[in-house]
Amino acid sequence: MTADQIASVTDRPRPLASTGRSRAGGRPRTSVTGRRHRAFYLFTSPWIIGFLLLTVVPMAYALWLSFTTFDGISPHWRYVGLGNYRELFSDSVTWQALGRAGLFAATSVPLSIIAGLALALLVNRPVKGRGVFRTLLYLPAVVPPVGAGIAFKQLFDQNSGAANGILTSLGFDAIGWLADPYARYVLLMTLLWAAGNIMIISLAGLQDVPRELHEAARIDGASAWRTFRSITVPLLSPVLLFQTVTGMIASVQTIMPLLLAPLGDTSGITTVPQSNYLYMMHVFAQYFALGRYGYASALLWVLFVLILVTTGLVFKFTSGVVFYNVDPEAKK
Repeated sequence: MTADQIASVTDRPRPLASTGRSRAGGRPRTSVTGRRHRAFYLFTSPWIIGFLLLTVVPMAYALWLSFTTFDGISPHWRYVGLGNYRELFSDSVTWQALGRAGLFAATSVPLSIIAGLALALLVNRPVKGRGVFRTLLYLPAVVPPVGAGIAFKQLFDQNSGAANGILTSLGFDAIGWLADPYARYVLLMTLLWAAGNIMIISLAGLQDVPRELHEAARIDGASAWRTFRSITVPLLSPVLLFQTVTGMIASVQTIMPLLLAPLGDTSGITTVPQSNYLYMMHVFAQYFALGRYGYASALLWVLFVLILVTTGLVFKFTSGVVFYNVDPEAKK
């Protein structure tokens, strides 16, 4: 080699050794990654702490209570193992309440989704003042459930309610709306009245549907119903699945019947109509009316397991009919 070639080789910059430092600032890469990890856990720590203290710890405590006869007051309690669960599976009142809750969920969830989607289709039209209509239709969803329950209780009161006032003014007899068999319909109307929350979610899904598909279907001569059935609904299927799962979970945990119960017993249990005596009402009765904390905790854990199993079945049987814009398997 010539002297010039040797000089060019020796002057060539050498690659940095694997010391974990970057070329730009000489800062260790591990420190950058560590700071990112610390920042992540710092920003998520409020949720993590809240989840541990307000969800995991209470659930673990309820699981421990489900194996005891603790009543919340007396120090004299004993460990009964699976005794509460054996009583639960042999209690006909529990299964009747669970059946009513399942029937109520099977009725209220589809009606709520249909009502919310219908409202979303209505306010999604390019009409003047649709922002005002969206606000007015969404307002009932922000009313606290306690306020909504008390308002409907006064509205359908047999003696002084506005519903019976309208009926009597038209020459009809007053109806006991808050008693069987009408109490279940009042409860259903109370939940449908707040369908604005579902409307907002459906509206967001509708605005994500590409307009080009609707225009192509219109050019091909497809009717409005065919376009809705073949384009809109498939593209909204993830939103509908989300609303089905969350609506099912919320409906089986509803406590609204207690707010709609007529005045009477201070516990509010004996005055709840039989048709509105749902599973969570039975849990409430065991906790606060009878003081059976152990048995009520067992009821809640059984409901938790049923919700997990039902949700898993819903995801399994809808996997072939839910359309995602991005295939979840493609990201793996």
